[in-house]
Amino acid sequence: MCGIVGYVGSQSALEVVMAGLKRLEYRGYDSAGVAVLADGGMAAAKRAGKLVNLEKELVDRPLPTGSTGIGHTRWATHGAPNDANAHPHLDNAGRVAVVHNGIIENFAMLRDELQERGHELSSETDTEVVAHLLAEAFSSCADLAEAMRLVCRRLEGAFTLVAVHADEPDVVVGARRNSPLVVGVGEGEAFLASDVAAFIAHTRSAVELGQDQVVELRRDGVTVTGFDGRPAEVRSYNVDWDAAAAEKGGYDYFMLKEIAEQPRAVADTLLGRIDANGSLTLDEVRISASELREMDKVVIVACGTAFHAGMIAKYAIEHWTRIPCEVELASEFRYRDPILDAQTLVIAISQSGETMDTLMALRHAREQGSNVLAICNTNGSTIPRESDAVLYTHAGPEVAVASTKAFLTQLVACYLVALYLGQVRGTKWGDEIRAVIRDLSQIGGAVERVLETMEPVRELARSLADKNTVLFLGRHVGYPVALEGALKLKELAYMHAEGFAAGELKHGPIALIDEDLPVVVVVPSPRGRSVLHDKIVSNIQEIRARGARTIVIAEEGDEAVVPYADHLVRIPVTPTLLQPLVATVPLQVFACELATARGNEVDQPRNLAKSVTVE
Repeated sequence: MCGIVGYVGSQSALEVVMAGLKRLEYRGYDSAGVAVLADGGMAAAKRAGKLVNLEKELVDRPLPTGSTGIGHTRWATHGAPNDANAHPHLDNAGRVAVVHNGIIENFAMLRDELQERGHELSSETDTEVVAHLLAEAFSSCADLAEAMRLVCRRLEGAFTLVAVHADEPDVVVGARRNSPLVVGVGEGEAFLASDVAAFIAHTRSAVELGQDQVVELRRDGVTVTGFDGRPAEVRSYNVDWDAAAAEKGGYDYFMLKEIAEQPRAVADTLLGRIDANGSLTLDEVRISASELREMDKVVIVACGTAFHAGMIAKYAIEHWTRIPCEVELASEFRYRDPILDAQTLVIAISQSGETMDTLMALRHAREQGSNVLAICNTNGSTIPRESDAVLYTHAGPEVAVASTKAFLTQLVACYLVALYLGQVRGTKWGDEIRAVIRDLSQIGGAVERVLETMEPVRELARSLADKNTVLFLGRHVGYPVALEGALKLKELAYMHAEGFAAGELKHGPIALIDEDLPVVVVVPSPRGRSVLHDKIVSNIQEIRARGARTIVIAEEGDEAVVPYADHLVRIPVTPTLLQPLVATVPLQVFACELATARGNEVDQPRNLAKSVTVE
């Protein structure tokens, strides 16, 4: 959630760190701060609010120039979002500075101990405790990395820590437990960050930092050890996108850019996954075919938008493989004592690969002996590393908090997994799989056609800017699409929005229908699910008879809905199971435009963070 940047090298640390924080603004935050080592001492500045407040402070009261520094954008957990609670936090002598992501669960006990020893703490945060503990540990060992190891062994919870000490002016030290931290290695310089976006303008060479590890950055390289001090194995990788991919590219918002990138993202997710014979070759899925044939249940765990992708995947998996499939909110999964064993395949879906609820769910699954397959967009992140297999979505960086292209590529990856299971288990013939692959390969073009026809949707969204409520209805795979449409409107427009299974309308939700209430209806194809199509047309008639304003998303050629649609949004004809890939796109555009019309911040909605790294 919080954005963290650390730098040591020959450039101005303040410039590098501030640029990195700017690239991490999408993570969501409510304060920001920096610390720079210079002239044998420590200089720091921090301010509540957006990064612009810190930038103004640095203009009014410039910091000295130094080549080692750290920075932070905070998403508040312990303590209100104000100047005092903003990071970095320093010890009483002002020699140590620390930034932190996560929650230190035993901080109250540690705080009491420090105060008993005469330490004066000035904030409400758990982070400040670490600065004081590091100062104590450093006084006995004069080695910041060793001090960090000593302190980390006392901490409980999930955390990323990055620290500097004025007595070691050419060193930055980081540590992680259940919270993201990545290392960037350049020529004569090194970087630490919670996301590679912070340093991608300087280097694409990255190093994975594992669980319970401490990293020491110097200009000439990095050293990684465990919390116990033992050398750790280091795995390097190259980031496969550049700085331009994380820029707006002429769009007003990252979200608009990412919506426009969806045709390419869908195509990239299919690349390299089909051999010359049309068979699927998912090399990253390291679970053997014999093990997959033994699976008798699939469980999907995910949060938010990824959960909706999992709900759609359930239809495809059960239809194509005949394996029972459950979809679970990761935040609830391990607390209800789920029934898992070695014959259960658990699929964990996460854009960032750092979603804490999903990470804890997959760990629970592995403890029960289940194989875990991750669907993820971020190379080197924790969830793929701790899974038995991974399918990367290749969507490129997604900066806007509200997910768009990550959702579509997660769907494509889920379809690929479902087809692969069908191929391995023999429940789908080769020509059937090839036919679905052909349909998937045409989806990018279908999404492109949808995007070309969105001006009426934007106009409609602007006309509804004064509304307080929008409802969404869907059947079959259209039901998760309705849920996703409602979620996007909640996230961006701060409106009351709910998605319902249309068949449940008469079981309660119809009481919400009022005069001129906007209701979006996702209509299934009359070809693939004709009985469902007829039923949802009846639903549209029911709500329109009660005065609702019907906004109908239906495929080209579906004339049965025309008499009952106040606003008709056409989408290309697609196979039933694949329809969410095109039906979701108008809802993304609708939410983005409505939020803009209401004057909201589209890329950084209030109270939200891109990657939720605490439970």
